[in-house]
Order: sequence, then C-alpha cells, then structure tokens
Amino acid sequence: MFTRNEGNLDRVLRVILGLALLAGYFVFPEAAYRWAFLLGVVPLATGLVGTCPLYSIFGISTCPVKRS
Repeated sequence: MFTRNEGNLDRVLRVILGLALLAGYFVFPEAAYRWAFLLGVVPLATGLVGTCPLYSIFGISTCPVKRS
C-alpha cells in the first residue's frame, strides 16, 4: 500500500520516542500539558508501519539504497 520510507534506525528511534511520550502521559497524571504526551501516538505509529506521510510529501527517505 505505502512504500517504506524509513530506515531501521529511524524506525527504532520513532518507536522509542513514541513509547517515552506515551509513558509520560501516565507518569504525570496531574500535569496541565498531559494531553501533549498523546502526540506520542504519531511517532509510534509511523515507526511501526515504516512509512512517514511527511517524508512522502517532501520526497525524503531514510531507507538504505538497495544494491543489485
């Protein structure tokens, strides 16, 4: 469906960042900015899927070049 445009390192960092942000949602339950931690869903989802819509729009890819 979507072409993969994220390399392995990019994907791992996105998953870690997403999980860290979502963990903050539970660690700081009374923070006024608690809702901002839910933005961690975006890097988590793009890291798991391997496709970033913004990368597609701007023509960026962190996938290694396939050699024949």
